[in-house]
Amino acid sequence: MSFATWMGFFIAACIIAVSPGSGAVLSMSHGLSYGVRRASSTILGLQSGLLLVFFIAGAGVGSLLLASELAFNVVKTVGALYLIYLGLSQWRAKVTIGEQKTQAEVVVPSARKRFLTGFLTNATNPKGIIFMVAVLPQFINQHAPLLPQLLILAATMCAIDLVVMHSYAYLASSMQRFFRDASAVKKQNRVFGGLLMGVGAALFFVKRGGATT
Repeated sequence: MSFATWMGFFIAACIIAVSPGSGAVLSMSHGLSYGVRRASSTILGLQSGLLLVFFIAGAGVGSLLLASELAFNVVKTVGALYLIYLGLSQWRAKVTIGEQKTQAEVVVPSARKRFLTGFLTNATNPKGIIFMVAVLPQFINQHAPLLPQLLILAATMCAIDLVVMHSYAYLASSMQRFFRDASAVKKQNRVFGGLLMGVGAALFFVKRGGATT
């Protein structure tokens, strides 16, 4: 792989990572609710899901998925319903008040649950599969071994996404001081819950040919 090809992918990966989506919303939500350190489990889950989608596209399975309307619709529906479920759960999340009655206490899910939430968010995103299938072949040399190229591109993509998602989580966590009472936390939960449900609902309108929409 030439340096020019890698640099082209680096730029594309930066644009993909920075673009607002379900991963960014989830990172900000968990960063604000649980802090950056705990949000790291969520972000690692996002990377695992992203890697799964990446290698599905790289192995050509993504092309087969896009060729089957039934399979694509199943993945799209599962992904959309999962995001709507996450959003609804956050919208309805209970908030309790501490002994001082001035600071809200948020129930923090286990690290395993946060990781799984991140993983499923990216793994069930059909838009990610479409985008990878459309973009990835442009950076693959058909006359060179496939696996080394995929590993280099995957490492590049995950490194960029880790930095960007942690940046989103950090920016959100810096606002925690404004969300210390129950009313503010409820509003926060409803904002991010609504965003997740909105992203999930939007997935129903994703079509097999809409790689860049």
